[in-house]
Amino acid sequence: MLIGMIARGSAVIVALVVLAGCAALSQRIDQRVMLGPTAKQMWTARVASESGRTPSFEETARWEDQLDVRISRYLAEHPEVANASDVSLFRFERQIGVGMNKEQIQILLGPPIRVTSDTAEMEKLARRFWPLIKPEAKEAWEYPRGWRIFLDAERVVDITQFLAQTR
Repeated sequence: MLIGMIARGSAVIVALVVLAGCAALSQRIDQRVMLGPTAKQMWTARVASESGRTPSFEETARWEDQLDVRISRYLAEHPEVANASDVSLFRFERQIGVGMNKEQIQILLGPPIRVTSDTAEMEKLARRFWPLIKPEAKEAWEYPRGWRIFLDAERVVDITQFLAQTR
């Protein structure tokens, strides 16, 4: 009797472990955030999707040097941004955030996969967050890994990510 109970208990534990493993293999992200991806995350994702491998040390070093040059040039040409309180996010963290302008986003993330100003398309991209984003969004930029950047005429007003993947 005791052995039978232990066997059934073990089977239940095994089943729970299997279910937990399946849940871990399936990842779903649906979020609205103030800070989006970093330049390195986006660049690494692009290289991996284009070449099927992660970038080498040399490629990464070369890319970081080129990014440093682009950021320094931008800050030299825009002293008002260079002295802004949130410049560290752009310059040092190299991460996009609400309030950044289009040029900063393109320096950090490169060109978007898709740009749309169609309200119906933006609603699809924003998903459940559309009622909150709608009042200010005039344009949406789509990036790899489910990142969507919503802009007014010039600045980022919202950032979302939707990613449903199975590993």
